[in-house]
Amino acid sequence: MTMTIAIVGAGPGGLLCALVLQQHGIAATVYDTDASADARDAGGSLDLHADTGQIALADAGLLDEFMTVARAEDQSKRMIDMHGAERGSFQHDEDDTAAPEIDRGQLRALIAGHVRPENVRWGHRLTGATALGDGRHRLAFANGTTTDADLVIGADGVWSRVRPLVSDVVPEYSGVTFLDVRYDDADRRHPALAAVMGGKGHMFARGDDGNAIIAQRNSNGVIRGYLAMRTEADWAQRAGVHVDDRPGLHAYLRERYAAWSPGLQPFLTDSDDYVERGIWFLPTPMTWPHRPGVTLLGDAAHAMGPFGGYGVNLALLDAAELARALAKEQTLDDAVRRYEHAMQIRAAGYAASSNLATRRFFGIVAGAEASAAAEASAGPAASATDEQPEPDHAESHRAYRAGADRYRLAREATGDWRLRFDTPGGTRTAELILQAVDQELTGSLDGRPFDRARVDGGRLRFRARISSPFPATLDCEATVDGDTITGVARHTMMTLAFSGDRISEVTGPAAPPA
Repeated sequence: MTMTIAIVGAGPGGLLCALVLQQHGIAATVYDTDASADARDAGGSLDLHADTGQIALADAGLLDEFMTVARAEDQSKRMIDMHGAERGSFQHDEDDTAAPEIDRGQLRALIAGHVRPENVRWGHRLTGATALGDGRHRLAFANGTTTDADLVIGADGVWSRVRPLVSDVVPEYSGVTFLDVRYDDADRRHPALAAVMGGKGHMFARGDDGNAIIAQRNSNGVIRGYLAMRTEADWAQRAGVHVDDRPGLHAYLRERYAAWSPGLQPFLTDSDDYVERGIWFLPTPMTWPHRPGVTLLGDAAHAMGPFGGYGVNLALLDAAELARALAKEQTLDDAVRRYEHAMQIRAAGYAASSNLATRRFFGIVAGAEASAAAEASAGPAASATDEQPEPDHAESHRAYRAGADRYRLAREATGDWRLRFDTPGGTRTAELILQAVDQELTGSLDGRPFDRARVDGGRLRFRARISSPFPATLDCEATVDGDTITGVARHTMMTLAFSGDRISEVTGPAAPPA
């Protein structure tokens, strides 16, 4: 399809969307407030998960390059309490690449380096977006320029200026604020802090006073971290301090963390910089009625808590899936509908559990309220308990790897297949249609929708109904190898083997009706 695409936001998600579109021969222009990709400090380290962020990088052809830059050794984690007592640790296996770390700035530069320079407009701060009719929109920027687009993609974060085109929802303060801290040349200039880190990876120190210190190894000898506080959104104004007022800020932090171990106190005062980062959520599930010519990805669509590290991973997967849908679908509306349906389903589970984990970690919810919320969310980050707030990192890594296998198999299976069943009465044929939504499958066999479809242990499993040679319900399992599918269909009276070939690719995940 021919269209003019404007992507607002040159973070990892916006840039990756432009790159995957570029690789499909579709031009998109990215607009960003920053003067360049490295104009500001992008923040700390990110872990890219095998079942989300790494899949997106593979779609963009960047996975191998990412692995050469990423730090698998920094997947290790150490958990202590406010007195410095050990609470637990995680040491990754030597060949474990389920969630390697990369600096935020490195990831942005990695992706930006492959997007055509003429397709990124730096120094363009969006000030307004106006609907023109027929799905087109006009974007106005602070530098006085305007542009019209057939599709506007909001990749501009939690305070998105594109989001009002589809929803009047505003972010909600989580009750937690982070102070981003940085210790340069840490092993030489801050050896005591480096020792507390316990080697590579992360250090989580959780207090029973609503405070925490989270630190992580970055590249080039830097330790980055967060002084995390359960507090009001306007805490600094209430306290009469400012991040640029170092003596005042240090005095405030020393008082706030007064009960903490002396060995952890230097994290408060030795930072080379301080940046305030309040944690804001969007409601979950975050949905909106489809609006022609506009959509969202990443934090603009589903801003969530930091626990679990899902934010950038989902932004990257959103970007890759949206670009694939735009490249494959016949119309822009079909592409956006399919993308939004799958993205919103996936994001809801991650957001609910990540937000719960954040609030539980800082004691904002506890007891019966936390248990009820955990049961309602049933998401991937809801595994911690009040007695043991730290998640099982080894289990998380196993889940990332298994999820990657399920995702890839579900996507490989998506398509229109001609099946051949070996029956006592001879070979019978049937048409199988499979469509993937995240790691789940929907579809039909000879026009009859099936249920209980899933990817399990490297096999597709679904329950289908047939009318010939007799009415029956079949429990089917199959494997896919390229354009060939083989499997068995079980009935109480018999087991039928089947095989088949792909007729065509179904271009995207199942979408809701228009």
